[in-house]
Amino acid sequence: MPIVPDEKDWTWVLSRTCPECSFDASTVTPATVPGSILSMLPRWRAILRRPDVAERPDDSTWSPLEYACHVRDVFSLFDQRLNLMLASDDARFEDWDQDRTAIEKDYADADPAVVSAELTAEGQQVAESFAAVREEDWPRKGLRSNGSEFTVLTLSRYFLHDVVHHLHDVDG
Repeated sequence: MPIVPDEKDWTWVLSRTCPECSFDASTVTPATVPGSILSMLPRWRAILRRPDVAERPDDSTWSPLEYACHVRDVFSLFDQRLNLMLASDDARFEDWDQDRTAIEKDYADADPAVVSAELTAEGQQVAESFAAVREEDWPRKGLRSNGSEFTVLTLSRYFLHDVVHHLHDVDG
């Protein structure tokens, strides 16, 4: 079953509350991200133990397993982007084709136990990276290839929304 690619520009979540998951970006800083991530990991592990974890609710929606694979990769990607922003002035990073990644990594047929371990490890790693960010580094900039500009502060907000929103998708 092919999934219709999500081509929305989700940067709007930086300026208003998400009506679907109720995420309010204004409450997030790099310092609050680690606790939020670590508190969500047990819920993701519980989802990955469900007997129906690989079942899609409909033809156009990922299964909880596919969402978990995506979140694992979001953890890794944003850890890389954060560290690039901290190491380079005006860091630049490519857009990420999440739908191509889902196909290339075969999210639908992944082993839930392996994904659980990987998601936990990647979540802990990105939490550590955000925990190490100094407040004076929050204004450091990064530019996505589509022109979206982020600071470390707005990147933390954009990133956390993705994780919260997908947990809401599968456990809401």
